[in-house]
Amino acid sequence: MQSAGSTPSSAAPARPRPVLGRREAFAVTIGIVVGAGIFRTPSLVAGAAPDEVAMLLAWVGGGLLSLVGALCYAELATTYPGPGGDYAYLRRAYGLRPAFLYAWARLTVIQTGSIVLLAYVVGDYMRQLLDLGPWSSSIYAAVTVAMLTLCNWWGVRQGAGLQNVLTAVEVLGLCLVIAAGLLFAPDASALPRPAEASDGSLGLVLVFVLLTYGGWNEAVYLTAEVRDARRWMPRILTLSLIAIAALYVLANLAYLRVLGLGGMAASDAVAADMMRAVFGGTGASVMSAIVVVAALTSANATLITGARGVYAVGRDFPALGMIGDWNGRHGSPRGAVLVQGGLSLALVGLAATALDGFRMAVEYTAPVFWLFFLLVGVALFVLRRRDPGARRPFRVPLYPALPLLFCATSAYLLYASLAYTGFGALVGVAVLAAGALLLPLLHPSPHPRESSP
Repeated sequence: MQSAGSTPSSAAPARPRPVLGRREAFAVTIGIVVGAGIFRTPSLVAGAAPDEVAMLLAWVGGGLLSLVGALCYAELATTYPGPGGDYAYLRRAYGLRPAFLYAWARLTVIQTGSIVLLAYVVGDYMRQLLDLGPWSSSIYAAVTVAMLTLCNWWGVRQGAGLQNVLTAVEVLGLCLVIAAGLLFAPDASALPRPAEASDGSLGLVLVFVLLTYGGWNEAVYLTAEVRDARRWMPRILTLSLIAIAALYVLANLAYLRVLGLGGMAASDAVAADMMRAVFGGTGASVMSAIVVVAALTSANATLITGARGVYAVGRDFPALGMIGDWNGRHGSPRGAVLVQGGLSLALVGLAATALDGFRMAVEYTAPVFWLFFLLVGVALFVLRRRDPGARRPFRVPLYPALPLLFCATSAYLLYASLAYTGFGALVGVAVLAAGALLLPLLHPSPHPRESSP
C-alpha cells in the first residue's frame, strides 16, 4: 500500500511544476543579491578606489555589467527553461562531463560556501545581540543552516513564503540605512582619507563590487517553477538588477556622506559604524539586527536555488539518483536539499577554526565562480550556432556585442580573482580538480532527462 503523496511505479516521476508567481521569483532574486555584502564590501571598495567619484562610478558600472550578464542569462533561461540553470546550459553546450564539473563546483565550492558564509554572518551579528559563549558564532551558524534546510525540505511554497517576508524586512532595513545617511547625518562627521588607503586597482575594485552584485543568476534555477517563465524571467532579471543597483548606489552615498571615503575605508562594519554615528549605540544594535535579516534572506534564497542545481545533476547520473528525485507532494527536491544542508553543516564545523571566514570564502569561491560564468557566456554563442531552430522568446539585444562584453568581463574577473587572492583560491581550485578525478567513476545516463516549464 502506498503512502500519501507517493508516486505509483507506473506513473511518470514527479517533476517541478510552475507554482511560483513573479512576485516570489522577484523576491528570491532580490534576496540573494541584497545580502550581507552591501554591509561589508563598501569599506573594501573605498579602500581600493582612488577617490569618491571613482568609487560611486564603480557601483554604477557594476550594476550595468551585471545587467549585461542578466540579458545573456535571460535568453538562455527562456530558451531552455528547465530547473538546472547553468548546469543545463553547460550540458547542452559542452556535454555531460564538463557540466558535471560545474555541478561539483557548485555543490562543494560555490553554493555551499556561500550558504556557510552567510550563516556565519548571522552568527557573528547574533553574537552582538546575545552572546552564547566562545562558540556563539558557530552555534548560530549551525542552527541557521539546519532551520533553513528544514524549511526548504518541507516544500518550495514554505521556502518562498519565508523569502517574501525576509526580503521585505531586508529592503526596508536598507532603505532605513539610506534615509539615515542622507537625511539625518550629523554635520562634519566624515573622516579624512588615509593617504595609504588606495592602491588604485581597478581589478580589486571590480572583484569586490561584482561580488556584492553576485547571485542574480540564481533566479534561472527557478524557471521551471515560475508561471509563464518565458514571458516573465527577462523582466524579473532586469528589473531586479535595476532596483538593486539603485539601492546600492544610494547606500554608498549614505555611507560616504556620514563617514567619508576615509571613514569607509577604515571601517570593518561600515553600516553599523554609520548608524552609530547617526543614532548612537541603539542605531548600531538596530543595524546588527538588519544584517542578521539580510544574511538570513540571502542564505534562504541560496538554499532554494542551490538545491535545484543539485537535483538537476542527480537526474543525469544514476549513481547520484537519491538527489535527483522530486517530491511532488511538497514541491521540493528533498534529497538534494538534505545533501546540500549536510555538506553546509560539515563546512560550518570546519569554518569554526578559521580566523577570517569572510575573506577566505571570497578567495575560495571567486576563481571557480568566474571560470564557469565565462563558460556560460561562451555557451550562448555555442548554442546559437548549434541550435539555431530553438524557440527564443527573448534575444540578447546588440548581439554579439553584449555577450562579448559579458565574456570579457568574466575573463578579467577570473584573472583578478587569482591575482589578488591567496591560499583560499588554491583550495577552491584543488576541490574543483577533485571533481575531475571523480568523473571516471560516474556513468551518465544514456538518455538525459529534460524538464519542461
